[in-house]
Amino acid sequence: MSNIISKINNEQLKADRNVFSVGDTVCVHTIVKEGDKERVQKFTGIVIGRKGTAINSSFTVRRISYGEGVERVFPLHSPRISKIEVESKGSVRRAALNYLRKRSGKAAMTVKELREVAKSAA
Repeated sequence: MSNIISKINNEQLKADRNVFSVGDTVCVHTIVKEGDKERVQKFTGIVIGRKGTAINSSFTVRRISYGEGVERVFPLHSPRISKIEVESKGSVRRAALNYLRKRSGKAAMTVKELREVAKSAA
């Protein structure tokens, strides 16, 4: 029985979804169904946390909209997510950025940029 469940779960996994981490600024393209029409809606913000493993994994994106903090939790392998674009990489030292919830203004969306260090061949 366990083999059947794991086989079904592995079929549902998306291959391109593990390209971001906590602290990155991402743009999530979600498919929204309104009546009989479908459209793509973007949600751009900072990833403040990731949870779960395999098919049960999800991530939380936070942004400031009209002065209010808005958080949205996305299932990572959902068929409603068409794509995830990483706009900038962030350098953080925590697994969850819950401290951003207490901040306001520009400080609420500030995460140090990750600098790519070129490894020299010696």
